[in-house]
This record gives sequence, C-alpha cells and structure tokens, in this order.
Amino acid sequence: MSTERYLNHPTFGLLYRVAEASEGRDLYATLYAQRMFFLVTLQERGAHFEVIPLMDARHIAEQNLARARRDGPEAHARWRQLFDNTFI
Repeated sequence: MSTERYLNHPTFGLLYRVAEASEGRDLYATLYAQRMFFLVTLQERGAHFEVIPLMDARHIAEQNLARARRDGPEAHARWRQLFDNTFI
C-alpha cells in the first residue's frame, strides 16, 4: 500500500481504495458508510463499479494482508491498520 486512492461514485460519493482485487481491479469502500464495497475496473472511458458483499470484500482484503506479511513488518502494520479500520 503505497498511496491512498479515492474515486467518486456517481451515486454513493467518495470511495477509498481498500485493496487490490485482481489484475486491473481494485476493492473500494464507501468513505462515510464503510459498509458498501465495490470491485472497480478502471477503463479508458470511465470506471465499472460492481457491488460485492461484505464477506467477499473481507476475503479479498485478507489475501492482501497475507501478502503484506511477506513484505515485512512495516507493510504488514499498515495493512493491518487499514483492515481493522475497515472490517472491525
């Protein structure tokens, strides 16, 4: 997690990036409610938003947390804080 990223959803407002989901897709959450999650695919002419359930979003974030553990204690601590703030 190098920098914070935000997107503006046309209906739900500001979203913040929680984790990478897969190639070309990222997991975002609503900034204020923090209980709506989206898989976002950035495209040349905009973005595609797909709503996903909380448990699916948590699973994606847990995978990133495990990867961060291998990247060292500092990266893991940052991901752990983001994970805790988002899901606990």
